[in-house]
Amino acid sequence: MNKTWWKESVVYQIYPRSFMDSNGDGIGDIPGMISKLDYLHQLGVHVIWLCPVYQSPNDDNGYDISNYQDIMDEFGTMADWEQLLEGLHQRGMKLIMDLVVNHSSDEHAWFAESRQSQGNHYRDYYIWRPGKDGREPNDWASFFSGSAWKHDEVTDEYYLHLFSEKQPDLNWENPTVREEVYKMMTWWLDKGIDGFRMDVINLISKDPRLPNARDGIPEMGTGEPDGPSRYHFGGQHFVNGPRVHEYLQEMNEKVLSRYDIMTVGEAVNVTPQDGALYVQEDRHELNMVFHFELMRVDAGPGGKWDLRPWRLSEIKSIITQWQTLLHNKGWNSNYLNNHDQARMVSRFGNDTTYRKPSAKMLGTLLHTLQGTPYIYQGEEIGMTNVKLPSIDDYQDIETLNMYKEYSAAGVDHQQIMESIYVKSRDNARTPMQWDDSEHAGFTTGTPWLAINPNHHDIHVKEALADPDSIFHYYRRLIELRGQNDIIVYGDYRVLQPDDEQLFAYIRSYEQQQLLVVLNFTDQPQSFQLDEDVTYNQPELLISNYGGDHGRELAEASREHDLHSLQLEPYEARVYLWQM
Repeated sequence: MNKTWWKESVVYQIYPRSFMDSNGDGIGDIPGMISKLDYLHQLGVHVIWLCPVYQSPNDDNGYDISNYQDIMDEFGTMADWEQLLEGLHQRGMKLIMDLVVNHSSDEHAWFAESRQSQGNHYRDYYIWRPGKDGREPNDWASFFSGSAWKHDEVTDEYYLHLFSEKQPDLNWENPTVREEVYKMMTWWLDKGIDGFRMDVINLISKDPRLPNARDGIPEMGTGEPDGPSRYHFGGQHFVNGPRVHEYLQEMNEKVLSRYDIMTVGEAVNVTPQDGALYVQEDRHELNMVFHFELMRVDAGPGGKWDLRPWRLSEIKSIITQWQTLLHNKGWNSNYLNNHDQARMVSRFGNDTTYRKPSAKMLGTLLHTLQGTPYIYQGEEIGMTNVKLPSIDDYQDIETLNMYKEYSAAGVDHQQIMESIYVKSRDNARTPMQWDDSEHAGFTTGTPWLAINPNHHDIHVKEALADPDSIFHYYRRLIELRGQNDIIVYGDYRVLQPDDEQLFAYIRSYEQQQLLVVLNFTDQPQSFQLDEDVTYNQPELLISNYGGDHGRELAEASREHDLHSLQLEPYEARVYLWQM
């Protein structure tokens, strides 16, 4: 297996609007980020993934880009951005930028030209079609509810938008579009960035026939929301589309392979077999993909907003498939939350009585699997989901569109709100909680999105002062990963895959073995190591229970009988021994 810096790195994701506001306008900005670089350096992360800071009308919080080579006024200037990059590099950290090229903003100059006339030079930069029988060209649903087509009166045709109607899809069939994208990517790389996170990159190739979702081809079992709508998810015609690998190999040849960078692609509805096609090193496409299989374990047949309890055995099955299938072929990305997902301690842990131990337990999982760990801002202090008082307090376009559509279909208000409390993207987007002051130290003004009321108890100032905090535990996890190649490069074997309380696995590398045991419940649990696993003088590398309990564990670890362990609620333990 090739050793590389991006396999050995830990990535920290910044959502710019919500990280730190420097000028009191209530919106996070680049000077705010610069003021917190020492905090990130103290945590020990190696790479910052910066969500979009490009010029944008902000219909989808920056994922609708109107100028790919300029900085949004709310966030600062290009000079500010250059200072950020320099500050990161001075501290030995790297920067990857969000690449959003499945679609642009409808306010991008290309689209403004494209809609002028059917014969315009830029018309073919986007996907335009005439209507059928007075309706849309096909029955595809947008990811953000409703039709994926918008009628434009100027030329009496429809354009495709898989997301917001202000996010028209670029036409990757047009080689000029691809060249424009590669030129823009090269421009940023020449400015010194260290790679890209690529937004919904596996959607860039569509079946050029654009058939109906329900035309003769069975729908994908994706759990994507149809909702109470006449439009349907047409993913079989644009997810992992017919030319996607051709495009990515071309991108790699013309741009990516010419720099020492890291790439991670957001890949909707990929299986481990699909994922391998994107990340196998001999295919020359991407380094990693973000898959969504784990993010669907609590979704029912109706999709994201159809809530169901998750099962630990299903989580283990998904992780195990990705760990084993990609081993020695490609590389995993490991995450449990981000700007599009609910807070992980609320979703997979316990955000009340056992918030700290369960957040540490989940962090242990992320940092002891094979693959690059991704920390989402606030995760390192155990930030939680939020219940905003009214639907009017929410800002997320996906949430608001869903509420409107489901309400119109007669779904009960409280039922909709319960789904929003669990799954809304705004759960992750409430501003970073720096201290216990009025606006959590995020801004001196009125924050763009409400601060979570629990910021009086959960904040960075408290975490830095408490040696037993989640922050300091994460710092130790990152240190251990840097000190032990087995955590980065070791293979993986799950133990007791059907157990619904404990998640345990063995990592092996050269002459070492690592045992990870995680209690996913609020009750004490007993663990019996499989009889076929032999060990020799195990050392307890880390446990999330400190104080006397932790000291006793450490002192007794070499005499531990790993075939009979007693674990506290949400306890995590990691043992290392020589073979």
